[in-house]
Amino acid sequence: MDKKYKENNGCAGICCKGCGKMDAPLNTFDWLADVPGNEEYTDIVEVQFKNTRKGYYRNSNNIPLQKGDVVAVEASPGHDIGKVTMTGRLVLLQLKKTRLTPDSEFKRIYRKARPVDMEKFEEAKAREHDTMIRSRQIALDLNLDMKIGDVEYQGDGLKAIFYYIADNRVDFRQLIKVLADVFKVKIEMKQIGARQEAGRIGGIGPCGRELCCATFTTNFVSVSTSAARFQDVSLNPQKLAGQCAKLKCCLNYEVDAYVEASKRLPQRDIELETKDGTYYFFKCDIMRGEVTYSTDKHIPANLVTISGRRAFAVIEMNKRGERPESLNNEGVQEQKRSVDLLEQENINRFDSVQRNNKKRRKGNRHDGRKGNSKREKGGNPEA
Repeated sequence: MDKKYKENNGCAGICCKGCGKMDAPLNTFDWLADVPGNEEYTDIVEVQFKNTRKGYYRNSNNIPLQKGDVVAVEASPGHDIGKVTMTGRLVLLQLKKTRLTPDSEFKRIYRKARPVDMEKFEEAKAREHDTMIRSRQIALDLNLDMKIGDVEYQGDGLKAIFYYIADNRVDFRQLIKVLADVFKVKIEMKQIGARQEAGRIGGIGPCGRELCCATFTTNFVSVSTSAARFQDVSLNPQKLAGQCAKLKCCLNYEVDAYVEASKRLPQRDIELETKDGTYYFFKCDIMRGEVTYSTDKHIPANLVTISGRRAFAVIEMNKRGERPESLNNEGVQEQKRSVDLLEQENINRFDSVQRNNKKRRKGNRHDGRKGNSKREKGGNPEA
């Protein structure tokens, strides 16, 4: 077996050194992990904590670390427990996203987690759900207009981070006093948005994949309904909204391509004049560059689908005072075949190919036998 392949940190199989068990949000593939000297390139290490919280720490003790190692890092107060998610050259590229430089001040990595550290970490983690439920009731008793979405205990159990959502500014000074008195830990409040809450909770989207905010999205950009209009998506709030009750982040993924492609189509308010009559815009397929026109302005009637290039040609003819015979070049609309893979051909087409190959092989064997019989009789097979 090649030495660079090994069973890496609990991975459920033989995998490359840069691979890891994809069981954590925002997990990344270190494609430079097998490069010699990559781990010694920098002493800054990326560490991930619960859900989507990540941090960068300095490995000042030169501890040999790999992706997947559980480490104890410096915190205020005490220490925290996290998992190493990246080392080497790619860490410096990740720092640019957070606007940090290698010369910035980073907290230190103390050691690899010991069994005693893991016991404290598991005890603190087991209290998170009960703490969240009780803190919600405390906030309700104090008449605070806020929702506590998640609670994260520090690895040593000395501090707890309360993630909350609020539409307006909240004065939670009294809440902090009550929480500190009830749970006997240091309290830290962090306000997050609805998209960040969905990322921390996780889930499956309507596309059948994990939520983008829980897997790779870190910077949340505002999404407007204009992105749906550019892509001719139905403005149905139930379909456009994600699990965070906000517009889906994926609406922004292809909007630039649609805006660029729509420039190759005529404006929708332009009417096309032919000798048959006047045609009005009905619908368009932006990606295929096709426009469908109707002879009625309000209902689909005598629909004709033409390319954007043909539409611009008719517009230029109308500007010169000319009217073509019809919108189509040949006067007949071409019926195009569906491009749906399920409708292209029958799935049994693979079996027919195999049967044809068998017939060819059988025919070749039969011809060979005829040639051999002619040779045995002394005949000329080429005659």
